[in-house]
Amino acid sequence: MARPPGILIRDARVLTLAGSAPRRGGPGMRDLGVVPRADVLVVGDRIARVGRVDASEVPSGAMAIRAEGRVLMPGFVDCHTHACWGGTRIDEWEMKSGWDRAPDPDAPADQPRSVLTARQERPSYLEILARGGGIMSTVAATRRASVAALASSLSARLVRFVEHGTCTIEVKSGYGLTPTAELAMLDAIVRAAGSFDGTIVPTALLGHALDPTYPGGDAALVEEVIGAGLDEVARAYPGIAVDAYCEQGAWSLERCVRLFARAASLGLPWRVHADQFNRLGMIRHAVAHGAISVDHLEASDDDDLRALASSETFGVILPICGMHVDGRYARARPLLDAGGLLALATNCNPGSAPSVSMPLAIQLAVRNCGMCVEEAIVASTLNAARVLGLEDRGMIVPDARADLVLLAHDDERSLAYELGGNPVEATIVGGRVFSRRW
Repeated sequence: MARPPGILIRDARVLTLAGSAPRRGGPGMRDLGVVPRADVLVVGDRIARVGRVDASEVPSGAMAIRAEGRVLMPGFVDCHTHACWGGTRIDEWEMKSGWDRAPDPDAPADQPRSVLTARQERPSYLEILARGGGIMSTVAATRRASVAALASSLSARLVRFVEHGTCTIEVKSGYGLTPTAELAMLDAIVRAAGSFDGTIVPTALLGHALDPTYPGGDAALVEEVIGAGLDEVARAYPGIAVDAYCEQGAWSLERCVRLFARAASLGLPWRVHADQFNRLGMIRHAVAHGAISVDHLEASDDDDLRALASSETFGVILPICGMHVDGRYARARPLLDAGGLLALATNCNPGSAPSVSMPLAIQLAVRNCGMCVEEAIVASTLNAARVLGLEDRGMIVPDARADLVLLAHDDERSLAYELGGNPVEATIVGGRVFSRRW
């Protein structure tokens, strides 16, 4: 969509998030910098003015939006997603929900249909994995897909992210497992980013599942990833963040420590999935060695969360997983009360969080993670941007990037209060308007 010469948003309730702290922790996460009534002028891809805007300041041909008191806030920043993948996991989700679906043998050949029957027992994740399902089914489908096909499916998802107010999206590799397949995923992510009006931040998730089919077994794969694989990624994508899933049945603490030490030696920052199901000690290592973030935290205890809060490492919580998988949620309150840095993300992926909706993540975080609405808004905008190393968004102030969300509500608490639907009236991405009304 073409960018207009300017956009004037009149009479909005503006959540500026303006303040002296470039990142927020503790009580600072409750300060939204609310201006009850203000205009916001956008010129090009930047915010030009916040306050009362005189007509003489508005470029000729600018688009006018009358907010009529509705909430204008920074665009969402989704700082943890696996939004690039091949295939689908909907069949196994149905199986885990207690149903079997099989072709109807009596159906005419030209009118295929299926028969749905209730299961007496629901299969566990390990049982589904043994049948070739789970993450390995996504790995197989992703490896079969071309770079162009992966980029195309990701581009379609990006449209849906924007419709739900997200302007900046971190997208991980991780469903290739081998260095060659991971590089193909990163190529697809970058290709999709080239046609996206928002911002895509790629992450090299090099330690994810273990591949039982790899020649020499998972030990050989780990050595290749930590050695030649990291070298290739560093050459192709200088400065890219490296990630790994530290969990039983995935990458062990020892293997993750080696991966991150090698990444740091190559000048690559790192993040880590930790404490989703089991505490393996990764939080203490992450804090001591300067990780950007520790993500998940469902199994973390108070001592770990306080240690995280005493550092400059972000905690990132992913409550959509709790809703979709097992009802377990990270406890944000101990981290926040100790002054820790916290961000919130969807974890969009085909297995445990099939959603592009940051509003849904906010609704779940407030209900299940001990957060207030203000904290969830800061965690999904300003702090999430800082996790990704982006300093020019997450606030509505002059010279910030014009990534904005106009809600259908005049009270920001409705963002968490209402369930279902889409509360976003319009998304402005780098000075371009995506809306159902204008």
